[in-house]
Parts: sequence; structure tokens; C-alpha cells
Amino acid sequence: MHTYLRWLAVASASVAVLSLANCDDDTAVNPVVPPCVLEPAAAPPPKSTGPTGTFDKLNHIVVLYLENHSYDNLYGEFDGGAGLSAATATMQQVDPDGGVYPMLPRPMDSSQSPPVADSRFPATLPNAAFPIETYVPATQAIPDLVHRWYQEQQQIHGGKMDRFAAVSDAKGLAMGYYHTAGLPLAAEAAKYTLCDHFFHAAFGGSFLNHQWLVAAASPVFPNAPNSALAVEDSKGGMVKDGFVIPNGCFAVNTSFTVNKPHPASAASDQLVPNQSNPTIGDRLSDKSLDWAWYSGGWNDAVAGNPDSKFQFHHQPFAYYKKYADGTPGRAAHLKDEVDFFAAAKAGTLPSVSFVKPIGSLNEHPGYAVLLDGERHVVDLIDAVRNGPNWKDTAIIITYDEHGGFWDHVPPPATDKWGPGSRVPTIVISPFAKKHVIDPTVYDTTSILATIEHRWGLDPLSSRDASVADMANAFDFTQKP
Repeated sequence: MHTYLRWLAVASASVAVLSLANCDDDTAVNPVVPPCVLEPAAAPPPKSTGPTGTFDKLNHIVVLYLENHSYDNLYGEFDGGAGLSAATATMQQVDPDGGVYPMLPRPMDSSQSPPVADSRFPATLPNAAFPIETYVPATQAIPDLVHRWYQEQQQIHGGKMDRFAAVSDAKGLAMGYYHTAGLPLAAEAAKYTLCDHFFHAAFGGSFLNHQWLVAAASPVFPNAPNSALAVEDSKGGMVKDGFVIPNGCFAVNTSFTVNKPHPASAASDQLVPNQSNPTIGDRLSDKSLDWAWYSGGWNDAVAGNPDSKFQFHHQPFAYYKKYADGTPGRAAHLKDEVDFFAAAKAGTLPSVSFVKPIGSLNEHPGYAVLLDGERHVVDLIDAVRNGPNWKDTAIIITYDEHGGFWDHVPPPATDKWGPGSRVPTIVISPFAKKHVIDPTVYDTTSILATIEHRWGLDPLSSRDASVADMANAFDFTQKP
């Protein structure tokens, strides 16, 4: 089904009050869970014809992968960007019946069950985007907001971008934004290149978008237990939520790998089996190129002593057979963030580095403080910028997904997986264009395309084979 039609079908099935378990109709009480229907194998993407030469001055690409903010939520006030000043036509939110809210539903504290009103916010917010810092400073945590597979499609509402408040457990908080001028990373964006049409690769949350960052594909769970399966109506709308969608049995919402580390409380039949599809790590290794996924708190987690803010589902390579417990691939490529700082200082960065801060420093609403994460990322940038590898390095800072926050620009309709909403993306390099906003339409797999085109790697799927690489963010006539 065409993506926009799918959005409309899903949105028509939404209910007045979001439920992450069951809707109120009788079919959800004892749903009949269909068996997995495996989709036909997709045609393989084309083979690489070798490096394009576009990026040959780059010998190191560093991806700093942050959490859960839309473009308008952080950069809506960025001077010259496609932000809040252009959003008036799509700003007002509607209720599940399509009526315009007279005022936003009051922001809720979704950490409570059931959610309760967050007393820091008034009950009379106008139906429009509003500055969060009027009520809660960026030095304090705010509630998390739902950001899942079906729910984001309902929020996007066929490109109308008008059901973010209705389809959220945090309600009106979805329309909140931060003042851009106060963000440490906004100063970096002003010096270098800010991409203002960069969309996260797949609908939904962190788990799925981490998978798309490394594999441009969704993981499969072909023998998932019924308790894990979502139930859809005949139009693809959600009747009952789950972390595995029935058509093809793809894992799309937060779930954990059969490998370590995973939560000690995770039931064994709920663990995602090892994946065997290719990853960007495989492609790099096939060309004898070094790479690493650096994760804050990794060493403690694999030793069985995870930090309370360590996020198990933010470790995408751990879901793959080649990087399973005890494999050479894991030992060689899955590392702690402390190793990244050491490599940057020593000038021994691999060709490609993915850096994932620990939960308390990744900017995720609910368990992280925004400014703490921003300052940590500046430290990561400075480690590279002050190190021997800076002269031939590009740093790409992006966010895994929108985090449930509203954005006014409809994502392009590409395939059944997405892309989802816009997220902020900054390119920092001696070769990055200076003081520039890049309006090119990108998604997360554009990072993969950039890596592939630099080193002549085969694409992983039809998405990274066809998406724009990030050449428009660079000017290689500059001298480092």
C-alpha cells in the first residue's frame, strides 16, 4: 500500500485515548493472532562500482548518535532553517475525531501508570507549539513521550502532521520545543552545516532506527511468541500493540537480543534471535577497513554490571550472529566509549566510528537531561577536533528518531518502513561547508550511502542504494 494511504488507514483506526496494549473494541479482548507471513525476498541492491571519489579526502567518518528529538523541537528557531516560522499551516493539532483542539490537552507525566498531569505545565496551553523552558528549564528532565511504530504513523496522519498530541501518552507536551540559542550544539551547527531536511529512517523508536543505521533493514523474529505480536485490522491499523508486526514478523519496537548484554529480567522466548543480514560493519570488514561501535557503559554491561541508564536496545550490532557472545567480531569492533576518547587522542581512529553515549548523556527525555547530553557531545567533538585525525575527518551528529515530538515537515513517502519525522543533523569537518543550511532531503541511510560511496562498498538494501549521500554538506576545495 502507498505509504500515505497506509498512514490514513492507520490513523482512521486510532482511538481517543492512546493505549499501548488494547483498543476498546471487542476484537482486542481476545485477539486472534495471525501466523507470520514471510514477505517475498526483496531484489538485491545493485553492486558498487567502486569509490565515487567524492569523499576521498575523508579517511575517518565519526557518527555521534543521539536520542529522541525532532528538528522543530530543537532547531525550530535556527536562523534561516525550515523551522517554526514556516509551520503555521500545520501547527494546530486535532483530536482523534478530527476536530481542532480549542487548547492543547495538558502535558502528562507518562512515567506514572496511568499518566497524570505534569503540574509544571498549565492546563490552558494554546493549540500551538510552545517553549518548554517557560515551564521547565533545559537543566531538568521532562517526561518521555511515546515513540513507537504504529503511533508515529498515526501522528504523521498522511502528512498532515496534526495528531502528535492526540496520539501521545504525554499529550500536549508533544508540541513543546526548546530555544535553539541556548543549545551548545546549535553553536556548532552555526559554524558548520546544519541539515534541515534529514528524516529518521524508520517509523517508531530507538530500537528500529538503530537497526536501520547499521543495516538499512528491519530485524526478523519469525517464531515470535503470540504475546509479542501486534494485531492489525484489515487495513493495517493497530488493534493490539506488540513489538513484532505480523506481516513478516519484523521486530519494530523495543526488544532485546538473545546475546548479552540484555536485561536480566527479559524472558528467553521474548529475545530476538541472531540476525544474519549484512551490516555496514560487514561491508567495511570485507574491504579490510577498520570500524567500531563505541558505547558508553559497554564494558560494565558485558561484565554483568550495567549502569542503571545503560540502554540494551541501543546496541544494534549485538543482535547479529557475527558479533554474538564470544565471537572475534565482537572483540574487534564493539567497544566502550572510553576507547573512542583514547583513539581520538592518539590519532588511531578507525575508518568509521559510531559513538553511542550512555543513557544519562544521550538527551533522551524521561531519563536524561538535555544540556548534560549536549555538553558531553561537545566533549566528543573536541576530542576529535583536538586530535591528530581531525584534518581528514567528518563528524556527523544526528538523532535516532523524533522521540514523539511534533515536526511540521511531512516525511517523504519512500517505502513501508518510512522515513519518519525530521531530526536535527549537523556535519562538522574541515571540509564541511561553513555557516550553511543544507536543504537536501536525507534520511539516516544517507550516512550509510556516504560511507559506501567513500570506500566503494555495496549497498545493504534498496533504501541506501537510492538515497542521497551527504556530498552537499561538504566543500572539498577547502584546505584542512
